[in-house]
Amino acid sequence: MRIDIATLFPEMCEAFLGESIVGRARRAGKLEINCHQIREYSEDKHRRVDDSPYGGGMGMVMKCEPVYNCYRAVCGQTGTVPHTIYMSPKGKILNQQRIKELSELENILIICGHYEGIDQRIIDKIVDEEISLGDFVLTGGEIPAVALADAVARLCDGVLSDESCYMDESIYSGLLEYPHYTRPEIWEGMAVPEVLLSGHHANIEKWRHERSLEITAERRPDLMEKYSGGSGG
Repeated sequence: MRIDIATLFPEMCEAFLGESIVGRARRAGKLEINCHQIREYSEDKHRRVDDSPYGGGMGMVMKCEPVYNCYRAVCGQTGTVPHTIYMSPKGKILNQQRIKELSELENILIICGHYEGIDQRIIDKIVDEEISLGDFVLTGGEIPAVALADAVARLCDGVLSDESCYMDESIYSGLLEYPHYTRPEIWEGMAVPEVLLSGHHANIEKWRHERSLEITAERRPDLMEKYSGGSGG
C-alpha cells in the first residue's frame, strides 16, 4: 500500500511515521509512506500557499494551486488517482470500520489543512471524503493525518507480525479490550488475577471476554448496544 501526505510540515509527520512499528515496516518495504511539502508546488516566487479570504474575516485560506499541483504530482508518481482525504472538523468521525476499509485500498492521499482551511474549490474538485478525529479543533491537519496513517498502516499485510496482534484490540473486535498484567506477580500489594496464572487457556479466554463485556458496558454503552445487537451476545 502507498500513503501520501500533503502537508506544510512534512518533518512533523516523518518524525512520528519514521519510528516504531510503522517506521520499521517502511524500511522493510511492507508499505510506502511519502510526505510532500505543499510549498514546493506553489506557483508564487515566494512559495506562498495562502491568501486572505474573499468576503473578509479572520485568518488566511490555503490556495488551490499548490494543493492541486501536489495532487497531480502524486497522481503522476503512482500512475493512478489516489483516494483523497481531507482532514477536517467538518468530516465524518473516524472509526475502526472505516480504517479497515481504507487499509484495503492501494493508494490514499491525505491533505493537511492549516490556517482557516483550504479553498472549497479544491475540496470540490479532488477530495473523495472529509474525515475528523472528533468534535474538537487542532492547529492543523498533521496530527489527524498521522493518526489516520498509523491506524491504516498497522492493518496492512506484514506490518504487524500476525493479525492476532490487532484482532483482539479495543474497538476492532467491537468491545473495549480486557486488562493486561505482567511481572511482578504482586506489586504494591496488588496481585495479578489468579486465573491468568492458572495456565487454563479456556478459563483465561472466558475471563478476558467477561472483563471486555464489563468494561464496554461501563465506559461505552453505545458500543455495547451495537455489539449485543449485532452478535446476540
